[in-house]
Amino acid sequence: MPIREQVSFLGAQGKLVGHLHLPDADQTTPAAGVLVAGTWTSVKEQMADRYAGELATRGYAALSFDFTGYGESEGTPRDYESPALKAGDLHAAADFLAGHPAVADDTLGVLGVCAGAMYASAFAARDTRVRSLALVAPWLHDRRICEENYGGPDGIAAKKAAAAEARRRYEETGDVTYVPVVSGSDPDAAMPFDIDFYLNPERGGIPQWSNRYAVMAWTEWLDHDAVALARDVTAPTLLVHSEDAAIPDGARRFHASLAGPSEFLWTQGTQFDFYDRPPQVRLAADAAAEHFARTL
Repeated sequence: MPIREQVSFLGAQGKLVGHLHLPDADQTTPAAGVLVAGTWTSVKEQMADRYAGELATRGYAALSFDFTGYGESEGTPRDYESPALKAGDLHAAADFLAGHPAVADDTLGVLGVCAGAMYASAFAARDTRVRSLALVAPWLHDRRICEENYGGPDGIAAKKAAAAEARRRYEETGDVTYVPVVSGSDPDAAMPFDIDFYLNPERGGIPQWSNRYAVMAWTEWLDHDAVALARDVTAPTLLVHSEDAAIPDGARRFHASLAGPSEFLWTQGTQFDFYDRPPQVRLAADAAAEHFARTL
């Protein structure tokens, strides 16, 4: 029976808190290790825990954790979305897994969900310890995709101007300017829509998640080019996606540029179905587990 242990380890700004999901409390043989990165602004109790638990039932030692400034982890400013910092947190998490007695030597897979695919890919592009990569409903953007999704060049410029003003305020006063991550009534929200996953307490609208986005993070988010990173990713890579999920064109272009072996599994479902709906989660977890079994 899989078990879950609360763990902690050091990141660049202090303690990071996670859940290590293990296949069996009595298992004596170390299991292959997998890091799980949830989507932007998320906490471990949302999609990361779900996928880590699914992988544990399939025989893996899977670590979900709160990134710097989120959930139970330390770090300020809080709820600041930094692709570079999150890739660094994955490096610290890999160090932790590598030293854990329940994890087999020289095995490291990474699974990223939605924007977690960007962070996982950035980490894999620079760390040769990553032997296998699985990206579920991946949000993988570049400048063109950002313009298509954030109001064109004028929309990008407006968000960067707001970020610059928020940065100035933070540096002068220490106050962080926030907007909601999700809101159908606030046009400044990071996602200005009523999204059931995030607003429904039976799904992702849980107390641990703050539903706030640090405005000064927009510049780093918008300037991050995940598609360009593909040419530096040599680890075998699996993508699981749907035409009805977010920016499938970005995933196609990323896949076409990958430097290493790759596989693309197209299936059905909306973006948020892949976060917690059993059919999509089971299919993605099965595919990832099979991919890791072949490549770790």
